[in-house]
Amino acid sequence: MRAHERLIEYARFDTASDAKSKACPSTEKQLALADRLVKELKELGLSDARVDKHGYVYASLPANCAERKAIGLIAHMDVVDVVPSHPVKPRLVEYPGGALVLENGDVLTPEKYPGLLKRKGKTLVVTDGRTLLGADDKAGVAEIVTALEVLKADPTILHGPVRIAFTPDEEIGRGADLFDVTGFGAEFAYTVDGGDVGSIEFENFNAASAIIKIHGISIHPGAAKGRMLNANLVACELSAMLPEGETPADTEGYEGFQHLTEINGAVELTTMHYILRDHDRQKFEFRKQRMADIAAALNEKYGAGTVELQLVDSYFNMLEVLKDHMHVVRRAEGAYRTAGVEPYHEPIRGGTDGSKLSFMGLPCPNLATGGMNFHSRHELIAVEDMDTMVRTLVELVRAR
Repeated sequence: MRAHERLIEYARFDTASDAKSKACPSTEKQLALADRLVKELKELGLSDARVDKHGYVYASLPANCAERKAIGLIAHMDVVDVVPSHPVKPRLVEYPGGALVLENGDVLTPEKYPGLLKRKGKTLVVTDGRTLLGADDKAGVAEIVTALEVLKADPTILHGPVRIAFTPDEEIGRGADLFDVTGFGAEFAYTVDGGDVGSIEFENFNAASAIIKIHGISIHPGAAKGRMLNANLVACELSAMLPEGETPADTEGYEGFQHLTEINGAVELTTMHYILRDHDRQKFEFRKQRMADIAAALNEKYGAGTVELQLVDSYFNMLEVLKDHMHVVRRAEGAYRTAGVEPYHEPIRGGTDGSKLSFMGLPCPNLATGGMNFHSRHELIAVEDMDTMVRTLVELVRAR
């Protein structure tokens, strides 16, 4: 079975995670795909395949040569819930270039989506335009399983021990929280969770969330002078105290941002949720301090306790760890080149399970899946790029 065929099968499982849930996995429906993967891995001969009580799938492919260095391959099973995630109706389309029209009438053009230019002449897996596809990261799962099938079918490909893990809840920032690094037993690993083929990502954002509660005072508007404090207006004031031009829509590359992801308000209470991001640790700490300073200034203006601020670190830039393990990156570069692809590096404007795992003692850069337009109804991936990633993963674990 080719990787895109597996993706189409996996995409039909609804595996959206839920940030509001405290359970792990955050949604029971992720376990349906986990059970399906365990069954498939066992059918491939990975007899120790299992899913633990938290929804993590683990398996191992024993070495077939003297190489004893264990390498890990990791992908996540969940998808975001910010756009409809079910029912996914994948289909294959030949893409000759130009406008790509989805079943619902949405039109994707190279002008709006330049990544289409790299996929001209290829066969694409697309949705009907009503849901996401789930290539983030079921494409990574499919490519790993297909690479295992290749390795099992061809004993002339010599390799050391290969450790496999498929995680829940990556999209809500908790994919590595209960990962059993010791039991996994790899010296280093790779997440397969990126975009264009050839990318190797070993820098990611430092990330924090800011949870803000603003307490107001409500009174009849006719008798409000000097008495009312409208929490909604204080929230607007707080937002205006942040600099313009530092939102996701204004930034790229190594530029950081603060992003208001949610606001709910009434006169007496308004809640705001921000995420803070920056690759540079010093700038990241400055962003957190600036938020604290704004809260303090508003409390001084309106009274102590008006603004409650909770800052919570989410993850840190894995470069802090990987700069001392660059042989892991060089191995991936070599695998890409052997598969016929020129590798390149780019910073992740987000995070992966690998960022947390690196700080947990498992150096873990991120490799491509071949997909584009993640977290979108316009998500797509090329069949040929998935095949290339399978070849890359096979070369990655090939004994040196």
